[in-house]
Amino acid sequence: MDIEQKQAEHIDFFVKQASALKGSALTSVIVEATSHPSLFAFSEILSVPSVLELGGNENSVYLDLLRLFAHGTWSDYKSIAGRLPQLASAQALKLKQLTVLTLADTSKELPYDQLMQELDVTNVRELEDFLINECMYVGIVRGKLDQLKRCFEVQFAAGRDLRPGQLGNMLQTLTDWLTTSDNLLVSIQEKIKWADTMSESDRKHRKEVEERVDEVKKSLSLKCTRPY
Repeated sequence: MDIEQKQAEHIDFFVKQASALKGSALTSVIVEATSHPSLFAFSEILSVPSVLELGGNENSVYLDLLRLFAHGTWSDYKSIAGRLPQLASAQALKLKQLTVLTLADTSKELPYDQLMQELDVTNVRELEDFLINECMYVGIVRGKLDQLKRCFEVQFAAGRDLRPGQLGNMLQTLTDWLTTSDNLLVSIQEKIKWADTMSESDRKHRKEVEERVDEVKKSLSLKCTRPY
């Protein structure tokens, strides 16, 4: 079973759980979801009405926690850790995995020094073990560890939840790309038409030259056969 199918099944499970509960009963669901070793997408859970209702009450920190796992990184957590529930080891691991996905989305060549800083890893061996065992083996990224260049070359990375407003930017980017593609297609079609026109012109010119050559040949032939 591939990672996308697993994600869909886990998401469906937690959405159904969250939809059936309200208030403080949701906190355990959020903790379980953010601790789950195979769940890396949270926007569907965030969109459940009862989950959104946590905002503004004594359980709002769990809504903030879920938002952190949907869009944030380990560095984001450290900057607001005092306002959030303390993370269990499984949650800390998950957030660091998600941090790798965020970094892989911004660059396909991630320096070891940047990764160690972002993940609070103290040495290269620990970093490479994390990337192999907790990222590549899990299936959320594929890539090559380049010890000579001290970087991780990303070949594939699973996508994270879209941030609010990010979808609009993506749609605009796609629209711009389609416009550029349409303009390029028109340009190519015009060049093909011009090439066809030139080809027809060349064909006519070649035919005229051949006809003139034939006329000259006939004229010379007549001169050669004319009696003196």
